[in-house]
Amino acid sequence: MKGIGDFAVRAADGGTVPLSDYAGRVLLVVNTASKCGFTSQYTGLEALRRRYAERKFEVLAFPCNQFGGQEPGDATEIATFCSTTYDVGFPVFAKVEVNGPGADPLLEWLKAEAPGLMGSRAIKWNFTKFLVDREGCPVRRYAPTTKPEDLSADLEKLL
Repeated sequence: MKGIGDFAVRAADGGTVPLSDYAGRVLLVVNTASKCGFTSQYTGLEALRRRYAERKFEVLAFPCNQFGGQEPGDATEIATFCSTTYDVGFPVFAKVEVNGPGADPLLEWLKAEAPGLMGSRAIKWNFTKFLVDREGCPVRRYAPTTKPEDLSADLEKLL
């Protein structure tokens, strides 16, 4: 069985980051956007990261411009926005596609392993979240409307 550590992703600077770097951590993978109605969730995501960081928890953000063009900036603009507006300390990777023929392999795998409502694989909007356990296996998928603070009980079980 494949795990999240078998993937490598593009960093915002264009380099490659093997997700095996996060081995043994509980991860929350989120497709994000800077101009979305859910963008304020960056605050809650960062609060979760700070609360659980010592227990080996990390948020991994993947900006996406597929929903209403809500992530139009380049990597530098996105990074600046995240750090200056929300003081984000978690990694914000290169912009990806989450649906369609150009979808990032990591997101394709997460969608298959943790389908949405009624078995749907497509990501419906920005701030869809995937919780991954310490062994690198997806545990649960959350809708964009699920607030980060509502994940604490599930995180506690895994941490």
